[in-house]
Amino acid sequence: MDKSKVLILDFGSQYTQLIARRVREFGVYSEIVPFNHEIDKIRDFNAGAIILSGGPSSVYEKDAPQIDKKILELGIPVLGICYGLQLLAIHSGMKVKGAKEREYGHAKLNILKKTLLLEGLKDNTSVWMSHGDKISDYPDDFLITGSTKNTEIAVIESDKRKIYGVQFHPEVVHTKDGKRLISNFLFKISKLKSNWTMKSFIETSVKSIRTKVGKEKVILGLSGGVDSTVLALLLKKAIGDQLIPVFVDNGVLRKNEFTSLMKKFKDDLGLKVIGVDASEDFLNKLKNVKDPEKKRKIIGRTFIEVFAREAKQFGKIKYFSQGTLYPDVIESVSVKGPAATIKSHHNVGGLPEKMDWELIEPFRELFKDEVRAIGRELKLDDKFVNRHPFPGPGLAIRILGAVSKKKVRILQDADAILKEELDNFNLYNEIWQSFVVLLPIKTVGVMGDVRTYEYVATIRLVTSVDGMTADWYYPPEDFLRTVSTRMVNEVKGINRITYDMTSKPPGTIEWE
Repeated sequence: MDKSKVLILDFGSQYTQLIARRVREFGVYSEIVPFNHEIDKIRDFNAGAIILSGGPSSVYEKDAPQIDKKILELGIPVLGICYGLQLLAIHSGMKVKGAKEREYGHAKLNILKKTLLLEGLKDNTSVWMSHGDKISDYPDDFLITGSTKNTEIAVIESDKRKIYGVQFHPEVVHTKDGKRLISNFLFKISKLKSNWTMKSFIETSVKSIRTKVGKEKVILGLSGGVDSTVLALLLKKAIGDQLIPVFVDNGVLRKNEFTSLMKKFKDDLGLKVIGVDASEDFLNKLKNVKDPEKKRKIIGRTFIEVFAREAKQFGKIKYFSQGTLYPDVIESVSVKGPAATIKSHHNVGGLPEKMDWELIEPFRELFKDEVRAIGRELKLDDKFVNRHPFPGPGLAIRILGAVSKKKVRILQDADAILKEELDNFNLYNEIWQSFVVLLPIKTVGVMGDVRTYEYVATIRLVTSVDGMTADWYYPPEDFLRTVSTRMVNEVKGINRITYDMTSKPPGTIEWE
């Protein structure tokens, strides 16, 4: 077995990706696969440990996700979380029954016995619960080592069978000692090695890309964001002049973005970038389109059309590369398990089903902070590495309703003011993402004793680690006052400013 890898089986929990993150934070490579991943493929992965995620189902529901019992015969430690624990229970001779009351939210964990799994955890530590079933009976070779007020069996362990389970979510920040529990499972129980670093990822990826590509050329879709820019540097390191980066002005970039980034790509990063002004093409196709999913798919298809046109001058191209991240995949399509599709990302759900190129997406299993770490390893300057995320569909999904040149101009001006004031107040690096949303409604205002009837804009500021969960940022009053005053006075077309105070979940970071 490979003592440097963990396999995570996904049963549909909204927190599954957080399990992978926590494991990687300890320097152990983790990979997520669907709950019904074939047992032969699980064997071939050769993990040093397996984790079963939580999920929304009840183990006794018809068509509830199940595991192949042979997983428990692999001879490696298995940790079950919530639903994962209940699956381990029914496959280990225990009984699971519906609880009188669903337990959701904070609870206090009473530690009944100190074990390797619970080493260093404080008694009555806060844990995050989310379940409706509970275990009622257990075999003699299992120990009950933790309980809560409403859940008698909150932690169960069998060193003999190498089976461990918790009825709470150690991967979320609400579980105070959750990281310590995961660390105990990885290192004290599973005896894993900590050798997953972004430096090792770069070395492995460069070799893999060189082997796959050979002497072929690769078209890279540069968006101007952190992900695709870091990818450009990685591909340049791997294949040099075989890389053809194409940066497209889609008409919905930030103010003056196309010109300034073309200069940076060429002068600072040494990339031989092809710049294409396709703004009229994109805006014409977006005309009168209000549905956000249609916008994303139109933009995804149009990008491919532009890339294809540019590629013709280089002869036959076999590969196309883009900076898809794991959160993009999770939100676009449930490729990893029974999770719900939230929205299509232009570089995942927005791509045509059939393309003439093979996709190269080295960052598809990575989180934003990991890509930033790669950027630093590749000597990309911190100011650029720390840029706030900017969606591929750009301002098109920050203009609610139909997109027009006029609305793009209004939003560009407002967005530029927000960025300037974040810098002026030294707030930019405190925030994960910042932007302005232009609403499809107008309100009455008064400016200089004259009645106005203009658009409403919303400011969105959030803090996050990976974009999968986020909290709204509580800005200083004088900052909001300054931004609001400037936008209303300087941006023709806006006469009212609001502030978005919604976390993720229940909202998403972007509005569309």
